[in-house]
Amino acid sequence: MYSPFQLALKYIRYRLTASNGRGHAVHSPFVFEFITEVLNDDRCYYCFDTIEQLRENLKLNNTELLLEDYGAGSRVHASYSRKIAEIASSSLKPKKFAQLLFRMVNFYQPQNILELGTSLGVTTAYLASANTNISVTTMEGAKAVAAVAKENFRQLQLGNIKLIEGNFDKTLAPTIRSQKALIDFAFIDGNHRKEPTIQYFEQLILKTSERSILVFDDIHWSSEMEAAWEHIKVHASVTLTIDLFYIGIVFFRKEQKVKQHFSIRF
Repeated sequence: MYSPFQLALKYIRYRLTASNGRGHAVHSPFVFEFITEVLNDDRCYYCFDTIEQLRENLKLNNTELLLEDYGAGSRVHASYSRKIAEIASSSLKPKKFAQLLFRMVNFYQPQNILELGTSLGVTTAYLASANTNISVTTMEGAKAVAAVAKENFRQLQLGNIKLIEGNFDKTLAPTIRSQKALIDFAFIDGNHRKEPTIQYFEQLILKTSERSILVFDDIHWSSEMEAAWEHIKVHASVTLTIDLFYIGIVFFRKEQKVKQHFSIRF
């Protein structure tokens, strides 16, 4: 992974070169709509305060968990034994991006959602709260972490979540095969290495349609993740991508006749 200094330099370059995030000079109607209706929607929705209170409670929880790490590790810690508070402070997706995922689900109304990397379930809760009538399947490699996430879903009274435990390399393919419906929305936050990320993408596109949306976390986390992101961008089925630095969003919309890639400040 990149050092904090390297990442800071990359972020500065992104801020200097990305579009201003207000939709000006963006000639794609679809992207303009995304910017104005989703990205810049600053409303506080009904579930935001409740989920953020859960996040704050987790940051105060000093229970120790024994973890199995199937990914590339954490930016802050490499130990297999971690406190819930440490995971909540360093590994959960920040409020800004978790709430953006909520707004995307709320706006585009996908009917079948898949998440790779449940962690403590905060992002999952945002995805599931955007529409409690849809199915959210989330996958987590560490059993102890999954147990905490399940308890969090119970506390939030979210009954539309199915949690699958185990290494993604073994559980993703059968999970995708078992899906009767197409995957309309997927958030991939489970492994920060090039080859696994590409493999997950290749498996997921077998169950996508032109209306599907894939969101990849930490696309600039390391040179491997940047290489995986470039591979995804040039794939024949991909027609549009949006780079928000910390996440990358992939679209397959056929009305997008010319492949386009946008970098937008957020």
